[in-house]
Amino acid sequence: MKNFLIAALAAASALTACSEGGKLIWERSDDVEESSFSHEMIVLGEQLDDPYSVSNMTKAFEAVYPAAAGRSPIEATDFYVRFLPKDAAQMQTLLDLGLQLLDHPLDYRIVQDGDWYHDPSVPEDSFTWQYAVVPVDFEFPVNVRFERLEDCYLSEHDPATKADGIDWQAVEMEAYRITGNESMLSPGTREGEGPFFPEGYIRIEDPEHSAEPIGVKGIRVCCNSFVKIATAYTDENGHYKMSRSYSSDPRYRLMFKNVKGFTMGINRLLSEASLSALGKHPAQGCSVTIDNYSDYYQFTRCVANNAGYDYCKAAENSAGTLPALPKDLRIWALPLLNGSFNIMMHHGVLIETFEPLHAVLGEFAIVARMVQADVYLGLEGCGTYNDAYARGLLVFAQAGQFSRVGRDWWYEYLLSTLGSAVFDTFAQLLGTVSTVSVVGSQAEVVNAYSNYCRTVLYRRNYPDSKVIFESGDTGGTQLLMYLDERGLGLEMLAPLFSTDVTDMDTLKNKMLSYYPQYKSTITEAFARYE
Repeated sequence: MKNFLIAALAAASALTACSEGGKLIWERSDDVEESSFSHEMIVLGEQLDDPYSVSNMTKAFEAVYPAAAGRSPIEATDFYVRFLPKDAAQMQTLLDLGLQLLDHPLDYRIVQDGDWYHDPSVPEDSFTWQYAVVPVDFEFPVNVRFERLEDCYLSEHDPATKADGIDWQAVEMEAYRITGNESMLSPGTREGEGPFFPEGYIRIEDPEHSAEPIGVKGIRVCCNSFVKIATAYTDENGHYKMSRSYSSDPRYRLMFKNVKGFTMGINRLLSEASLSALGKHPAQGCSVTIDNYSDYYQFTRCVANNAGYDYCKAAENSAGTLPALPKDLRIWALPLLNGSFNIMMHHGVLIETFEPLHAVLGEFAIVARMVQADVYLGLEGCGTYNDAYARGLLVFAQAGQFSRVGRDWWYEYLLSTLGSAVFDTFAQLLGTVSTVSVVGSQAEVVNAYSNYCRTVLYRRNYPDSKVIFESGDTGGTQLLMYLDERGLGLEMLAPLFSTDVTDMDTLKNKMLSYYPQYKSTITEAFARYE
């Protein structure tokens, strides 16, 4: 399996390939001293006493309401647990349960925040412990190792608290005090305000589009204080609001898992999606504005996120004429890759269609699909928002095309665009012999359509732009733009690129069949640009 992962990355490097440090513009009050954070591994300090444990919440309740000490005992609403998946299939089982998984323990002091953590007791090439908080009636999967770390009480999860007249914020504050964690309480909480529902804006500067920052759209924001975890997706303006209240100042993270269904990596090879630490901020919320001087990983992934969101919106608004993205699209955003490639391995291309690879993997083919990416998004040299946005639109246009033509057709496209050299790389690393020969001409079709699609969507975002994206000197994009400007727009042309179109001649004949009223325009376009 490890050789397979190396082979995948080596092949991607053979195909084609953004790293400048910078700053974030924080829109926050200065009443929180955040510990340092980076995009490296989280550094843990000592273990802390969790204020939300049943024991501590009981003590806090009895301290705040001594006369009510004889009332019904506080019972667990949730369990703080950790899972140790042994392989990608078990990890997928956990993800399919909808759990919010964190790779670091929630009851330790964080000395330096970061984007990932790997337990030193677990081998580096294995999944690390995954921490979660689950309701008491949660049905644990029988095949995944887990440990129940603590019984917790979260008042929001107890239906009895809705009409019991108890000031649970006061109880929570007392729990922080008796556990030695009082300094973590929000200054507003100490002054009698709150509790607070964290909200804010995640925005990014795109000066070619707007003088004001625009939203990072549909991205997942996660915050936690001990076992109290909340997540929310941003809207199109970048605004988010948590549905859970906080009295303490939580830590915030961006998770590159979009509400439209695609995920972006990678921090660690075995992660579902990239995380980007934002640090510790007030319970009221955290807002940031990112620009091209910010951390390069964060900047480029936020731009690519917006490109994917915009593509999905265009597909939704097209009434099905523009193909939707395949479900669970996995993207590896690689800052040192110059160029991009849609290999669609997570969806089975190569793994199940390239015989030497499939033969070596055997029963592990399904597992290999789970850990592999669909798209290698190369972001080297993307100095501006519109540069990275254009790169993103291209791979999302290709992913949409894949969902229309399917796995076998896409394999033939890979053969026609890569040549046998890349497949030989796979075969050599896997200890087999490759007999692949280059066939087909789908590459010209894919390049023409995907560059045409990104040209149209790019111009919709930048109405003053006259750019035409082209791959090589085939003229395919100019041909389609010529038709576009004469009435055959994207929503009319996109449905034509189905499995039967394997070359430009077939495309021409299909156009003439579908749109005979444009016969002279179609004929002229192909005569001009072929």
